[in-house]
Amino acid sequence: QVQLVESGGGLVQPGGSLRLSCATSTIVFSMNDMGWFRQPPGKERELVAAVALGGNTNYADSVKGRFTISRDRGKNLVYLQMNSLKPEDTAVYYCTVGLRSSTGTYDPRYWGQGTQVTVAS
Repeated sequence: QVQLVESGGGLVQPGGSLRLSCATSTIVFSMNDMGWFRQPPGKERELVAAVALGGNTNYADSVKGRFTISRDRGKNLVYLQMNSLKPEDTAVYYCTVGLRSSTGTYDPRYWGQGTQVTVAS
């Protein structure tokens, strides 16, 4: 059973910052790419950012320059640092474990429970 435990969500004012964390087991962390998705109210889930085993990253255009995904190998944690937050970033954020397809697209296989991020004044 793959377990992913997210933390760090909450309420923040526009322009503020939050850091999401995702914890998993050593085996899962050391063998897979990982990523963050989000689901805004009334909308479909979308990829926010993904980080490969080797450290390569990719981001949704809407968060480039504001969000940073990273891996802490010593703690088996994946972070999503979110800066300059906007109301449109409001969503449930999900940590995922996945693989890369033959075209290089990140393909999530396991999902965490999600953590709410609300950006409002």
